[in-house]
Amino acid sequence: MAWALAERTFNLAGGQPRTNGPRLHTLTTPGGWPYLYVMDWRSRITIEPGKRGGKPCIRGLRITVSDVLEYLASGMTEEQILQDFPDLTRDDIRASLAFAADRERKFVSIPPA
Repeated sequence: MAWALAERTFNLAGGQPRTNGPRLHTLTTPGGWPYLYVMDWRSRITIEPGKRGGKPCIRGLRITVSDVLEYLASGMTEEQILQDFPDLTRDDIRASLAFAADRERKFVSIPPA
């Protein structure tokens, strides 16, 4: 079965095309059902015990995932971050978001007894 990368818009609840809203990058099968493309952060996020206290960093740089997330949360745009940190790329920022999303998905809360 062949896969194709396409830029399309979908209503995620019903899989039907929609006319407004952001465009999503999706992988589609020849039958047309969309699968969201998920950034593989593992190739960009590194954890080294002797660097930045073992915090997750971007490509071995001394810029942590939490640094990037804090910049975004403070209202900085991708363009502003890329201007301030020329070693970063847009994919590095997306990898930081994907890493945080993956960590959040795996987070387990144990209710008090």
